[in-house]
Amino acid sequence: MSRFKQQFDRRVWQVVAAIPSGRVMGYGEVARAAGFPRYSRMVSGALSRSPEPLPWYRVVRSDRTIAFDVDSDAYREQAQLLKQEGVRFDGRKIVDADADDSLDRLLWGPQD
Repeated sequence: MSRFKQQFDRRVWQVVAAIPSGRVMGYGEVARAAGFPRYSRMVSGALSRSPEPLPWYRVVRSDRTIAFDVDSDAYREQAQLLKQEGVRFDGRKIVDADADDSLDRLLWGPQD
């Protein structure tokens, strides 16, 4: 595995591990928070390579929907895990409980 991919993976894992329970981030948000804003399509690959269990199910599309086909077992599993954490859905779309809160502030604390 290339050095770039190793660094990318580690940073994605750190970001995803820090997503608070009951919250979600889009693939692009994860890539930006990891320092790689143009690599959102690589986030799912990084998640699949994680040697440790991660809350992968907290990563969704930018439109706040689950990326899996709605009729798949993976979709049902992800939706169930999110609902267990209190995430609310309006149809297939996730409703952010604290949409006005900055996710950066929730992840990293106040930035003075």
